[in-house]
Amino acid sequence: MRLSVTALLVTLALCYYEANAIVCPTFAVDLTEFFYFPDLLYRLSLAKYNAPPEAVAAKMEVKQCTDRFSVKNRLIITNGKILLNCTVTDAKAVLNPSSA
Repeated sequence: MRLSVTALLVTLALCYYEANAIVCPTFAVDLTEFFYFPDLLYRLSLAKYNAPPEAVAAKMEVKQCTDRFSVKNRLIITNGKILLNCTVTDAKAVLNPSSA
């Protein structure tokens, strides 16, 4: 069940990512905290949601995996860039914005 929900969400994200270019500010802050805050600070930031301990533990488990992403990949994700069906110029602009 979980895998099918995840697959559905990924499919929707890849197919319809341009449907609404406005990102919810709260989501943007949470995503930034998720990728860049240390574990302890991120756990404290999750307290605002009053989530059950199991949900917080699951989120922290996922964070342990994403903490292994390179900084370059984190920047790509948090900038909202999806490098599928893009040109070499697009990819270079995302990976090295100062040269674009």
